[in-house]
This record gives sequence, structure tokens and C-alpha cells, in this order.
Amino acid sequence: MKIYLVSIAAGVLIGLLYGLLGVRSPAPPLVALAGLLGILLGEQLVPVGRRLLRREPLTAAWISEECVPKVTGVSSSPPADSPPPSPNP
Repeated sequence: MKIYLVSIAAGVLIGLLYGLLGVRSPAPPLVALAGLLGILLGEQLVPVGRRLLRREPLTAAWISEECVPKVTGVSSSPPADSPPPSPNP
């Protein structure tokens, strides 16, 4: 959660700076977000390509473990310092 707050704060700070300088944002928000999504997805083509060149299978488990966390920012496994989940009664 902290990383999101820092990211928003940095964005607001840059927005204030743009406003004070009278500069318009370099891209409309939707275009900028689409570009960022493209960057994140494009970055994942490299490990996928390497895996294909080594003739290793692309499994759903590998994609969810290697690619999904890098695109979504959410780890597929619990952090090492978190307690194990309690069993359901």
C-alpha cells in the first residue's frame, strides 16, 4: 500500500510543478496509461521469448509466477515475513 501512496504523491507533485510552470501533460491520461500497459506487457515478451528459445514449455503456472506479478505489481505468493494462512474450520 505504501508504494501506491508514494506513487500518487509523486504524481501530484509533478502535476503541481506542471501547473506552476504552465506546462501541459505530455500525453492525455488514457493514452499515457495505455502506453505504460504496453511497456509492462512488452517487458514480459523477453522472458517468454527466452523460454521459447530454450524450448521450455509456457505453462499457466510459470506465467502466473513470473509474468503476472511484474505486470500487476501483486505477488502470486505471500511475503516471506507473513504468517501462514490459518485453516478454515
